[in-house]
Amino acid sequence: MSAIDATDATFQVDVIDRSREVPVVVDLWAPWCGPCRTLGPIIEKVVDETQGEVVLVKVNIDENPGIAQAFGVQSIPLVVALKDAQPVDGFMGAYPEHVVREFVQKLLPTDAERDVAALLDAGDEASLRQVLAGQPDHEDAVCRLADLLAERGDTEEALALLARLPETERVRQLAAKARVGTAPADDYDDRLAALLDRVKADEEARREYLDLLELMGPADPRTAGYRKQLTSRLF
Repeated sequence: MSAIDATDATFQVDVIDRSREVPVVVDLWAPWCGPCRTLGPIIEKVVDETQGEVVLVKVNIDENPGIAQAFGVQSIPLVVALKDAQPVDGFMGAYPEHVVREFVQKLLPTDAERDVAALLDAGDEASLRQVLAGQPDHEDAVCRLADLLAERGDTEEALALLARLPETERVRQLAAKARVGTAPADDYDDRLAALLDRVKADEEARREYLDLLELMGPADPRTAGYRKQLTSRLF
């Protein structure tokens, strides 16, 4: 499995988000670094042996200073392992293959973790509930099941599940989906306009307005404008 070349722009997706699904090994290097050229092929070989159970992400720090700053790079090669968006292990310098292999093997899932992964891959309600029976706050299982429940209108259970988790963008969007239901046919504009006159005095209207903005997301060019309109009506 080929290594991923991450950039400052793709760091969130390639490293942070990916590490929620599978352990990610980040190899921070630069073309001028001799030890990096020694370590690179070794770590690629060892991670490739895991057949996808560990993912390798390579970062050229000269081209991606934002990532270098995020990891506090002072010397390279620097290798950092992440699980669930958090660093869990790492080393600095070029080590021989047997040391690198030991480092990577510690990241491999246990049999129990493989069983959970298989249930998540199945993705049906019964499988997701089985995961949660053993791990009630498993983030991915909670979010996937809440999404299924929201799709069929089981709002209260979906929101109760999401309440188990810390607030993140994913959790907020799923909660909004559970409360609002399917996206309006007019692509939000008419519904938001109708709610705007009610947001100051009507808490439910204000909640629905905010939920619609959450579903639109910050990438929608209309979101910022609608937030300004809300602020002007409230204050």
